[in-house]
Amino acid sequence: MPYIPATASQTEAMLRVLGMNSIEELFREIPEGFRFPPLNLDDGLSEAETLRELGSLAGRNADADEWLWFLGGGAYNHFIPSAVASLASRGEFVTAYTPYQSEVSQGTLQAIFEYQSMIAGLCGMEVANAGHYDGAAALAEAVLMALKNDTSKRRVLIPSGIHPEYRAVLDTYLAARDCVVESYSGNPAGAVSGQGIAALVAYYPDFFGTIPDLSGAVEAVHREGGLFIVHADPIMLGLLKSPGAWGADIVSAEGQSLGNDLNYGGPFLGIMAASQALMRRLPGRIAGEAHDAENRRGFVLTLSAREQHIRREKAVSNICSNQGLAALRACIYLALMGRTGLKETASLCWHRCHYAAKEISLIPGCSVKPGNFFKEFTVRLPCPASGLAEKLAGEHIIGGLPLSRYFPERENELLVCVTEMNSKNDIDTLVSAVRRVSASGAGGRA
Repeated sequence: MPYIPATASQTEAMLRVLGMNSIEELFREIPEGFRFPPLNLDDGLSEAETLRELGSLAGRNADADEWLWFLGGGAYNHFIPSAVASLASRGEFVTAYTPYQSEVSQGTLQAIFEYQSMIAGLCGMEVANAGHYDGAAALAEAVLMALKNDTSKRRVLIPSGIHPEYRAVLDTYLAARDCVVESYSGNPAGAVSGQGIAALVAYYPDFFGTIPDLSGAVEAVHREGGLFIVHADPIMLGLLKSPGAWGADIVSAEGQSLGNDLNYGGPFLGIMAASQALMRRLPGRIAGEAHDAENRRGFVLTLSAREQHIRREKAVSNICSNQGLAALRACIYLALMGRTGLKETASLCWHRCHYAAKEISLIPGCSVKPGNFFKEFTVRLPCPASGLAEKLAGEHIIGGLPLSRYFPERENELLVCVTEMNSKNDIDTLVSAVRRVSASGAGGRA
């Protein structure tokens, strides 16, 4: 199949420019034995045979629609209304690209504007940008904002409960920076001590699902002249106090939960919002509302300089191509769910998660760390978690994330995630399976 749409006459014209007479002459520098190696391919399949083969391969995958799914750790199985995919897949959206020319990009710009408006409201902030590559990138960019806000301050305080992969991304972003990243445990306010603090980061909730008390955090870090950054779960914000209400200067989040499929880990959506005082420091695109000479409403890219997108050496950040389609899906999802729907979803996550934790804690040898948590909680097992997870997978149950993946010393701990997609019967099935498998020592795995 010719992938380059060149006609025979165009090919001849290009060869003439090169001073050659044939394609063979073009490749003469390649040793003859390597020019056209035999591929030894099987005979081609028909379309029906190909689809059957692909379907067979796909059927070997574990997916959240067919299996009982209690795996989180940064990617979450939430209900997505059918209208999200239907509207987001319209040609006007999936073919749209960079909206520099506002006169031909009003639809895309308005969708971005509506997304920003809803994200700002959800986070309790005054302004939001059009999105980042993922939640880890958004958090790292938030920290960069804080470091640039006062270049004399070099300390960044992050919770010990940060997602390990987010920490790796943050370390990569800061590798060339003159700064010090310090880890703390407990509530954020108690972590603030000493001078030179550029940012205090709080997870809301943390990687293990624990919800910290953010009281006094903003006052403590502001006394040192630093910024308060909250990395939040956007679904939880439908139920609990927003980061803005806690006084956050910058909010970051992973937006996959808002109408985006698991997709085997991406593409995801990085959310970022900030106070009005910091809006000119926001990286990435920002869509704004404007009016023409006849007072007709329109939408434009605003505030950030064009250099941010096309001149790397002058950019505040190199975030350019935002996750537009993922942001659109989040926008449609939020519009469909509304305040009431999002609150109900978060409430279901809360109650079902705590029900699961209570039932699992009644299993002999199993314990759950007490406290406030959302969607996720850690179970200490009487056997290796990886062995238990493997046994459960044999029953089409993805029981959670063995924490030994990130913390080798936590071999017997399992991070379990429960969302509104897990019914009471699903949870009871998980509890029964964990009771049976843990009693057997997870097959005797060491």
